Amino acid sequence: MNCFLLSQTCIFACLGTFGADIVNVNGREAHSRPYMVSIQLNKQHICGGFLISAQWVLTAAHCWNRKSKSNILGHIGVKHCIPHLQSSTRPFRNDIMLLMLSQKINPNNHVNLIRLPEKGEDGTANRVCSVMGWGRKRPNGPLSARLLEANVFIENQQKCHYGWGDEYIDSQMICVFGSGGSCEYDSGGPLVCGATAVGITSFGVLPHCNSHEKPNVYTKISAFLPWIKKNMRNVE
Repeated sequence: MNCFLLSQTCIFACLGTFGADIVNVNGREAHSRPYMVSIQLNKQHICGGFLISAQWVLTAAHCWNRKSKSNILGHIGVKHCIPHLQSSTRPFRNDIMLLMLSQKINPNNHVNLIRLPEKGEDGTANRVCSVMGWGRKRPNGPLSARLLEANVFIENQQKCHYGWGDEYIDSQMICVFGSGGSCEYDSGGPLVCGATAVGITSFGVLPHCNSHEKPNVYTKISAFLPWIKKNMRNVE
C-alpha cells in the first residue's frame, strides 16, 4: 500500500510538507493538543494531521507519497489512505485526505479527538485562530523537536483573491495572516478556531513561509463534510 505512518508515541506525545511551517510561535506543553498527529516516512516527520475519530486522521492530500512503500512505525499503522480523487498541486485543489488507522485508539487526556465544523462554520474574518506543527521554525531551518503553535487571523476573501488570484477558490479554501504562521513540513495540520478544526494546512509562499503579500491557505473542511462522512462510512 502506498502509505506511511505513525507510532502512538509520536502521534500524541513527541513530536508538522508542503508548503507550510510554523514561524514566530510559542511552544506547547506535552499533550496540550492531544489530537495532533505526526505523519512519518522512514522514521522522519513529513506532515501533520489530526484525529477526528477513534480510527481516522485528517490531513492534506499532497502529503500522500505515491512512490513510497508502506512504512509502519510503532503501534499504529495505516489501514487505508484515501486522498481526494480530484486532488492536485500547482494549482492546489481538493487538498484533503483521510487515513484509517489499523486499530482504534482509546481517547484519554493524552490522546483525543478534535471537533469538525458544521456546514458553513468556517470562522469569520479577523477572528483569532491558531495553527500548529513540527515544521521548520524558519525558512531552510531545522524541524522543531516540539510542537509549536502560532496565533493567526482569518483573512477576508477579497484580500485572498488579491494575493493569489485564480489560485484561491472561496468554496474550497480559507486564508489567514498573522505575525507567525505555517511553513514547510506543517502541511496537513489543522487551522483551529476555538475548539474546532476549520481548515487543513495546504499551501503558501516558499521559501518565505509567512508572506504578507500571499497569505497561507488552508483547505476549508466544511466544504468537504459530505466527502469525509461518505468515505468514513464506506470503508471498513
